[in-house]
Amino acid sequence: MKVTNDKTENSQAFLTVEMEPAEMEEGLQEAYHHLVKRTNVPGFRKGKAPRAILERYIGRESLLEDALHHIIPEACDRVIAEQKLEAVGQPQVEITQTEPVTFKLMVPLAPKVRLGEYLQVRVEETPAVLNDEDVDKVIEQLRHQHAVWEPVERPASYGDLAAIDIESRVGEEPFIKQDGVQYYVRQGSAVPIQGFAEQVVDMKIGETKEFTLTVPLDHAQAVFAGKEALFTVKVAEIKQEKLPELNDDFAKQVGAEFQTVAALRERVQADLKSRAEEKAKEDLQNKAVEALVNISEMEFPPVMVEREIDRLISQQLRFWRMDDRGLGEYLRSINKTETELREELRPVATKRVKQALAIDELAKTERIEATDSEIDAEIDRLVKATAEKEQARFRKELSTPVSRESLKQDLVIRKALERLVAIAKGPTVTANEETQKEVSS
Repeated sequence: MKVTNDKTENSQAFLTVEMEPAEMEEGLQEAYHHLVKRTNVPGFRKGKAPRAILERYIGRESLLEDALHHIIPEACDRVIAEQKLEAVGQPQVEITQTEPVTFKLMVPLAPKVRLGEYLQVRVEETPAVLNDEDVDKVIEQLRHQHAVWEPVERPASYGDLAAIDIESRVGEEPFIKQDGVQYYVRQGSAVPIQGFAEQVVDMKIGETKEFTLTVPLDHAQAVFAGKEALFTVKVAEIKQEKLPELNDDFAKQVGAEFQTVAALRERVQADLKSRAEEKAKEDLQNKAVEALVNISEMEFPPVMVEREIDRLISQQLRFWRMDDRGLGEYLRSINKTETELREELRPVATKRVKQALAIDELAKTERIEATDSEIDAEIDRLVKATAEKEQARFRKELSTPVSRESLKQDLVIRKALERLVAIAKGPTVTANEETQKEVSS
């Protein structure tokens, strides 16, 4: 096997591999033994036809194709090992000729990361701010959640709940048809499409109204996008919201643990403060990671971004509960091609890859590890947060070697982020003596 290392760029090795005749003959012989056992050759029992007869019967191309199917992967593994390449993914292969068999090989290599002066990273911490208006907004939301809806005899207004029948068409095609819908009349609402709520306002009980609206260009049903839809709407009932009075009875209605409005406000304030502090902590961490990425140099193969794009797409499918229906239907629902979606996600994916590489390198530089006892404690924490009847099964799942290794990696990342935040908040945080020597060298 002759190997030519053409070039190395963007953390990818490009090689040309030419197979020796003896290697190909060995592969062809293996292919013959494989194919003769499952090919019916006239005049011979299955598995007994000589190679020359089999080759004439199925064609040399078929024999060569089967041989290459087994030879190429083995050859790739040998090349990567002999060239001492640290591959981080499956190589890409392009067969350029068959006499002799020659193929191009592109091997994605391990990324290279050089941290900048990370001990000098500083970011400004934004304090968590909470005021009475924030508490008032939550209390008001709770009042809306516990409101009752009372029938009225007046025309519909914004904020009402209207029971309506909807029938619509785009040309001769049915568009939306629903009977007895409880429709919340909200100004500016895009449900079912923009402008619908404005048409319902001022309608009376028993009234039927026809109107046309333009279907938005980004509508889920792309076939109707940008076209005129004719609506027929009939109002059967109108209800207005009646908010509960803000008193101690309302507080008890929210939860038995609240005997007074003051107690309710105290809990809301505590919850909001906790969320604000968590948000401030998250913002500080994000700024610290961004600062670390900005002062670091890194090179990584494009395949890492492609894999991250794949993960982002999978997340979107799960979020919209479309993972069981496939990418094709999801793309139709958002009116985009796969190429458009991937290019849209590329900046986010690239940013994620850079952040992950920077944090991973920081963990290595700082020699951050997770002990078995820390992994055990993490398993205990996760199990306790699970329903009691599921705890035994969940603990068993988390205790497998694969799960423990995954938890170990998560803990290392978490500790690395904590270390970075501690550095970013200042004052100057020095690394241990050995690490400091490495960073300054």
